[in-house]
Amino acid sequence: MQTPLNTFKQALQAGQPQIGLWVGLADGYAAEMLAGAGYDWLLIDGEHAPNDVRSVLAQLQGISSAWSGLAHRSQPVVRVPVGETALIKQYLDIGAQTLLVPMVDTPEQAARLVQAMRYPPEGVRGIGSSLARASRWQSYPKYLNEANAQTCLLVQAETVEALKNLDAIAATPGIDGVFIGPADLSASMGLIGQPGHPEVQAAIADAIARIRKAGKVPGILSTTEEQARKWLAAGALFVAVGVDTALLVAAAKQLLARYKKDAPGPDAPGY
Repeated sequence: MQTPLNTFKQALQAGQPQIGLWVGLADGYAAEMLAGAGYDWLLIDGEHAPNDVRSVLAQLQGISSAWSGLAHRSQPVVRVPVGETALIKQYLDIGAQTLLVPMVDTPEQAARLVQAMRYPPEGVRGIGSSLARASRWQSYPKYLNEANAQTCLLVQAETVEALKNLDAIAATPGIDGVFIGPADLSASMGLIGQPGHPEVQAAIADAIARIRKAGKVPGILSTTEEQARKWLAAGALFVAVGVDTALLVAAAKQLLARYKKDAPGPDAPGY
């Protein structure tokens, strides 16, 4: 049995835009349902959602089980809470092939993350494949030799410092893509809660162009169609177009509004 190919990574390398959905419900059952919706990728959020290694494992299993009989398979991307070598090893061992790491401000950080993603001699990932779901407990006989080629490392540039170092971060060998975080970037720029501010929007557009110039793949989360289409047109290749928690709350409010005149709208405070 061959180590599974990372089709998300292949699509990005081929320049094919990938449309994703943010998954914050932290539940394997919900992830399985969403995996049948047809998104190219699902972001399992370990930074701001109440996830740990076990809950992420359940969601990876749920997404995988939804593949049966589907012509189009959603690929999981796992956002780790922090870029620590030991934690990255755990998420890779439970079967994640693509990781998104928040708050990467320097090329030195980026280089350390590349090392953490790979087995020696290319990196420092610890070897424990007999215990790992990633190798299907050694059912993939060449896993140790094939795993490095199938990992995909996406780093988040979401501060003023990161943008200053963006060219060097994007040029780091082993970095596959750079994700722009509009909310944190706007806060770092002194414009907290204003990701739509013209200065923030200009910084994002410039960042996407610089990432593409470095030969890497830009990504972003946009919760409005206008913004999503804007960044796709600007060259972003992996774009999340919604968040599951927000979709659930909005749909619940819209349903209630059919029956109660005083029900809050989807954009009411608390949404």
